[in-house]
Amino acid sequence: MRFIRYLVLAALAVCLVTLALANAKLVTLNLLPEPLAQATGLSFAVELPLFAVIFLGILAGLLMGFVWEWLREHKHRAEASRRRSEVKKLESELKRVKGVSESADKGDEVLALLEKAG
Repeated sequence: MRFIRYLVLAALAVCLVTLALANAKLVTLNLLPEPLAQATGLSFAVELPLFAVIFLGILAGLLMGFVWEWLREHKHRAEASRRRSEVKKLESELKRVKGVSESADKGDEVLALLEKAG
């Protein structure tokens, strides 16, 4: 199984390196379109290789997906936490009840022995 995982990772690495080598030309990324940048005075541009833009886009999408899922699953984590605390409370109550019943059983045994002897 480990071999298959390494094989898949190696194939992915080869694909990513091939993509990077095929898209190494510089591209200009602008913060805003030119007319809007002139109107607002916010003109920011950066030149990056195209593969960096592609990889950053994939990374940004993954991060947004992880955050979205984390927020979406909040209710499930809260419910699990509530149930864990309830189980802990019930376990402690069960130990307390068992302790009381064991001491009551021991007391009954003592009374039974005294009645036999007396």
